[in-house]
Amino acid sequence: MIQQRQVLSLPCPSAELSKGPLESQVPNKPYQPKRKYDMATRKKSAMNTNERTEQESVNVLELLKEDHRKVKQLFTSFEEADGRSCKGIVDEALNALEIHSTIEEKLVYPAIRRATDAKDMVAEANEEHHVVKFLMKELRKMKPSAEEYKAKFTVLSELVKHHVDEEEGEMFPQAEQTDVDWDKLGQEAMKIKERMMKSSRNARRAA
Repeated sequence: MIQQRQVLSLPCPSAELSKGPLESQVPNKPYQPKRKYDMATRKKSAMNTNERTEQESVNVLELLKEDHRKVKQLFTSFEEADGRSCKGIVDEALNALEIHSTIEEKLVYPAIRRATDAKDMVAEANEEHHVVKFLMKELRKMKPSAEEYKAKFTVLSELVKHHVDEEEGEMFPQAEQTDVDWDKLGQEAMKIKERMMKSSRNARRAA
């Protein structure tokens, strides 16, 4: 984390919502260069994932940081997109977040709990995952034309940005000081990612 008919194209929100406490903690730093997340881009990303699985070891923490950058890019694209492309961006972001959270919950968080004193931090991160998953579930049930759709995705993006800042600012630096074999976990993470991406592609074809 996608009938062509002539429709009225409405802009996606520019995120000009009133700033809440979470948003105030997250700096607004759009990522460059801007990219269009079309089908060709997704196929290229999937191909790169397969190549990496076969050719090189990957530190799982670096893999997660790469996911963070990709999802933040999608959030920026959503703010600038027209109404017809909003759903594709949202769908890709939700799929990426689902894979990302699975890797963290199955591999990374347990390793950090065992190797550090950051048990409270891990518990908080898991609770934040619960909130994000709840919003993701609601978004998947909603039509893009629903009044709450855009606002709900904007709230999701704020929560994820806050979560990312805590992980990269506190949790991951502690994890990097341990003797955990993050490269080995990276290989396991790539297998999970490849399997879930394949499952997602098959589901889209069957739909």
